[in-house]
Amino acid sequence: MNSYLILVAGGKGLRMGGDIPKQFLPIEGKPILMHTIEAFRKAIKDISIVLVLPVLQQDYWHKLCKEYDFHSPELIANGGETRFHSVKNGLSLLPEVADAVVGVHDGVRPFVSAGTIQRCYAAAAEGKAVVPVVPVVETIRQILPDGKSMTRPRDEYRLVQTPQTFPLALLKEAYRQPYSEAFTDDASVVEAMDKEILMVEGNRENIKITTQSDLRR
Repeated sequence: MNSYLILVAGGKGLRMGGDIPKQFLPIEGKPILMHTIEAFRKAIKDISIVLVLPVLQQDYWHKLCKEYDFHSPELIANGGETRFHSVKNGLSLLPEVADAVVGVHDGVRPFVSAGTIQRCYAAAAEGKAVVPVVPVVETIRQILPDGKSMTRPRDEYRLVQTPQTFPLALLKEAYRQPYSEAFTDDASVVEAMDKEILMVEGNRENIKITTQSDLRR
């Protein structure tokens, strides 16, 4: 079965407090984005990756690849106005293959484990729409319409991660829908077609890097 990945890396780094987009910041001697790509290349043999980058960042990415002697994914799609449009641009570069699985992953989640990746792709290969999740360990409170709040039972909730994985044909069909602000991730786009979402075990370290403190591991 063909395995594809759409790697969305459109961050501008505004919350990192610097001029360099966060996906290009170095950790352990290499840009974050390179660590993320390597995680998938190690987890799944012969995976084909589409990297989605803003047009104005693509030259800088190629410069980094030369500097670090890093093999960039051959397919690069232009970032869109929203994450929805970015993923849609990435999907447009993939062939209409019936027997294929595609994952969508945040470029700034470099600590995703091989186990998480393999679980997600294996379940999608069985025709499922899949999201990796981890339990909520902190107390959560709901903000009510009157401005008050109340504690909610945390065992009824899960934190959603990426990669979110799907049969390729299913995700292509889902992204033919008109854009909605209710589409917060790929699962929500597929869910809009009344498709069930399967949760599989993620890994706690698979955080999305958004602030400087996230780099201090």
